[in-house]
Amino acid sequence: MTDEHTSLIKTPKQLIIVVLVAFAVPIALAVLISQLVTSGVKGIHEDDSQVLSRIQAVGNVVLAEPSGPKGMLTGEQVYGQVCKTCHEAGLAGAPKFGDKAAWAARIAQGESVMAQHAIAGFQGKAGAMPAKGGNTELTDGEVHRAVVYMANKAGATWKEPAAAAPVAIVASSERTGEQVVNATCGKCHSTGEGGAPKIGDRDAWIKRAKDGYARVLQSALKGHAGMPARGGLAELSDAEIKRAIDYMMKSGSATPVPGGAAAAAPTVVAAAAVATPAAAPAAAPAVDGKKVFTMSCAACHATGVAGAPKFGDKAAWAPRIAQGVNVLYTHALGGFQGKAGVMPPKGGNTTLPDADVKAAVDYMVAAAK
Repeated sequence: MTDEHTSLIKTPKQLIIVVLVAFAVPIALAVLISQLVTSGVKGIHEDDSQVLSRIQAVGNVVLAEPSGPKGMLTGEQVYGQVCKTCHEAGLAGAPKFGDKAAWAARIAQGESVMAQHAIAGFQGKAGAMPAKGGNTELTDGEVHRAVVYMANKAGATWKEPAAAAPVAIVASSERTGEQVVNATCGKCHSTGEGGAPKIGDRDAWIKRAKDGYARVLQSALKGHAGMPARGGLAELSDAEIKRAIDYMMKSGSATPVPGGAAAAAPTVVAAAAVATPAAAPAAAPAVDGKKVFTMSCAACHATGVAGAPKFGDKAAWAPRIAQGVNVLYTHALGGFQGKAGVMPPKGGNTTLPDADVKAAVDYMVAAAK
């Protein structure tokens, strides 16, 4: 009788094994059952939309929100984004923000003089001011507002110019060439910024159209060199781009291009075909190296910032001149990292034509010989 009631667990080791199995088996069964239930709608039978929906990110990282329309920044915003770099610490002779003593003499010159110096650049005895603080994307109005903002913080009582109302953009099908130009193209083509042919400069446009109107249109649609695709306004249709080109070609011309954008090509090309053999191409106007230096190079070369050889310092320029002018051109155009400092491509102003950069190099070299 006693044998019938003998336990199967006779040692502590056996007891431990039984306890572990008692826990492990139910858990394993639960996992298997859950996988069987939840795997029914996933796997190779899912279509692409289901897979994408299942694996989509739970959030997005935004590094920067799109900025507003150009030309609409306040003086404080421009100062924070551009001017603060030099004016907060007084780099390159810049008057420190809020320093009434440093700003007094400048404020006495008047608002218009200060605004002009900030927009066009200025070389003074104490330092250099690069054109638009080195950011050529700023509009004249934005720079003016930044000047007023800083001057007022140093004791002036000037009124900050109001931002111009943004150009209204009507429905795509209704936009004329003039409206498109006012909305985007005019920023560069009204002044020739970045080598853009000026509105109404027929000679400049004829040179662009020497390979045919289709080439001009393609450059405007896809972008070329410093020209952004569709003038930076992606919503523009091909027809609107054509009308904008037509408008710029015939504006101010004694013989307007007839028939709209589509007819502009044969007119311009014909003019080029007649004019070219009749007269030698006009010589390109000489680039003013001094002006380029004042607007772009003086910020560093006037004071020796970042290891730049100072303007007129023969000792500093001698070993560089000894390398040859072509080497200097290459370093100035493409940028250069030396032992003493660094030279950014085109002095940080990549919109400068190569000829302008070379003229500025020539001007500085001549002053150091």
